[in-house]
Amino acid sequence: MRMLAPSSRRRAFALPFTGVVARARLASLAMSEALKELLDLLDLEPLEVNLFRGVSPDEQRQRVFGGQVAGQALVAAGRTVDPDRSVHSLHAYFLRPGDPDVPIIYDVDRIRDGRSFTTRRVVAIQHGRAIFNLAASFHIHEQGPEHQYEIPPTPDPETVPTFLEQVTPFRERFSDDVWDWISRERPIETRSCEAPRWIDPTPRPPEQHVWFRANGDLPDDPLLHACIVAYASDLTLLDTAVMPHQVSYTDETFQVASLDHAMWFHRPFRADAWLLYHQKSPSAQGGRGIAEGFIYARDGRLCVTVIQEGLMRPVSTPRA
Repeated sequence: MRMLAPSSRRRAFALPFTGVVARARLASLAMSEALKELLDLLDLEPLEVNLFRGVSPDEQRQRVFGGQVAGQALVAAGRTVDPDRSVHSLHAYFLRPGDPDVPIIYDVDRIRDGRSFTTRRVVAIQHGRAIFNLAASFHIHEQGPEHQYEIPPTPDPETVPTFLEQVTPFRERFSDDVWDWISRERPIETRSCEAPRWIDPTPRPPEQHVWFRANGDLPDDPLLHACIVAYASDLTLLDTAVMPHQVSYTDETFQVASLDHAMWFHRPFRADAWLLYHQKSPSAQGGRGIAEGFIYARDGRLCVTVIQEGLMRPVSTPRA
């Protein structure tokens, strides 16, 4: 992990615990080192009122992972909201590629504190320029009518091959350095019911089902679980829009990148329990593709709806 300058003091994880209590409670939970590192990424450093600083993992990426920025921005927004209000929606735009070698500053604007809803706007800044913009709304708990899409039929997660079980037969495709990165411990455990696009780029219908959960136990804080799912929601969604097209993950003549990301949180869930991510893409055109996802708890409750649009274009096309 990258370290801040010695003069910068990091807080212990602050969702929902602080100081010695936080360290003791987190130490008592069974979690992977990768998940601990993700929690550290989400533990933003407060700089001033409404200003926070986040860092990126040392993974030799060319750009910051979009799910990381979304998760950190939601943490920044949530730090300014009363705990009796849960996030119910977020809308975000990826404006510029994030630089993984420098910290990200999150500037929170307290747009409105109403009787039922609280609205926040967060701008992520690097090198003096905005790289990401998020609007999030929080809502008190209320009663009302309910309905939902039914959970699609899928195999149980225990019967689905693990990520490594799926990728190991294709080991010869990868250099040793790439394989070390692929086979590393991950903070989010995923099990794809269909072969992932980067393993099998053969054109097919734009739909996939992925079971996922945090790689370990998490504290009992709803905002933290929402931030973990915001992080995970960006892992596979845009791949769905590429599935009908003959594009390999190694194809350097084609550009795929997130443009915007929206989420609606419907019902309580735990990110450290199995969640089913049903993903499909209704359209691709004009160098852009759109994908929608529905995240279900294992008992069939629809917990989150996600929609994302991304670039899908040859690299020879002029860039934004």
